[in-house]
Amino acid sequence: MQRQEFLQQLWLDYIHLHPELGALRVWPIDAPAEYLALLTLNHGCYASSALLPTLQHFGYRPVERYAMADRGLLATLLAAPDDNAWLVLGELQLNTLPRSARHTLKALVDSAHTDDGRGQNLLCRGRPWPMPDWPTFQQLETAHPLAAWLSVMGPRLHHAGFDSERLGHELGDLDRQLHQNGLIGSSDRHHGLFPISPLLNYRFYPTCSRRMAFAAGDEHRIALGGLALVQKCLPNHPERAAELLLPQHTRCEIA
Repeated sequence: MQRQEFLQQLWLDYIHLHPELGALRVWPIDAPAEYLALLTLNHGCYASSALLPTLQHFGYRPVERYAMADRGLLATLLAAPDDNAWLVLGELQLNTLPRSARHTLKALVDSAHTDDGRGQNLLCRGRPWPMPDWPTFQQLETAHPLAAWLSVMGPRLHHAGFDSERLGHELGDLDRQLHQNGLIGSSDRHHGLFPISPLLNYRFYPTCSRRMAFAAGDEHRIALGGLALVQKCLPNHPERAAELLLPQHTRCEIA
């Protein structure tokens, strides 16, 4: 697999899950995202240490690592080799979950077929393990919303972020247009996958909840991700918005 094929598969999977985003015409459909936020967990072939060599093979360069203890996340920022979207790979740390939830999620992940844990497309092939039942999902959601999200989604693209400056508009103008299309944004910097740096103006737009069939056959509506808009507070700042995305105090060096 080459990088463009990887990106295409990521995007097609994302639009399949969020058809309302595929129908948006607020900006050109070929406008590049500023960053793609991916979520995985630190277990086996799904750990960031196992995924990073493949992402580097695709041309992405790790530039910073971040630790968010309050969210149980480690994140790696990866620069694209061109002007396209950067990647932010978030990794949920299993040892931050309560013991029962940790064992539940680990057992679910370990039930995936061995062949489904191989290949370069682990981040865009969908959930490789069986769908949990509703009580399991509820248990994980109580322990940590991202653990519940991973249980039904698998390692995947959580949301795409667009830089309003690169789209040629003010964030406020795009926010109004998205509102007219039924997407209601939140400016809460902790609403979404990661906390967001004060160097950026930010809006996160949860997509419509989707009815999912759980293991026992019952169906429930759950939230699956969203869309983000960012804009640099200092428009002449030389760095890309993706480089300013995560707060500086969360940067870390891990031996």
